Amino acid sequence: MNKYKSKIKWMFLFFVMMTLSIIIDQWTKNLVLLHLKDKGAYPLIQGVLEFQFFSNTGIAWSMLEGQVIFILLTGIVFLAVVLFCIIKLPDNKKFHIIYILGGILMGGAVGNMIDRIRLGYVVDFIYISLIHFPIFNVADMCIVISVIILAVLFLFVYKEEDLAFLNFKQKKYREVK
Repeated sequence: MNKYKSKIKWMFLFFVMMTLSIIIDQWTKNLVLLHLKDKGAYPLIQGVLEFQFFSNTGIAWSMLEGQVIFILLTGIVFLAVVLFCIIKLPDNKKFHIIYILGGILMGGAVGNMIDRIRLGYVVDFIYISLIHFPIFNVADMCIVISVIILAVLFLFVYKEEDLAFLNFKQKKYREVK
């Protein structure tokens, strides 16, 4: 398969992962709006895990509460940066996992942005009552899990020269093998 076709294949997979993440996130949130809004918590494992509706007008742990426009603008910039990096990503086996993780990350971010635009808040519903962890949703899981794996990759797997493709000053970068 030539490099151009391979790049298209991986970009397609990126968009598939993003779309699946958005669909699963929005489907679960719609179920929550139908069955849990204005109702009490639904325990899955008594004293450990429950579903309960929470409208979050902020970001993680309700920070920047009520700053919807600022959060949306910041989100758009974030999405543009991620998309830029994905487009610039070399078509190399070493980077294929980033297409998948990038799609999941973007899907989570877009899923929460859809809520902010459509509802004015993000629907959160998963609560780990055992440790009183803040309520979260599927989009949050997509974001956190993909960021953790990406951080491990960038800290322990990729070397500085592997990321030369992101350098604006350098016109040509060495193809990673």
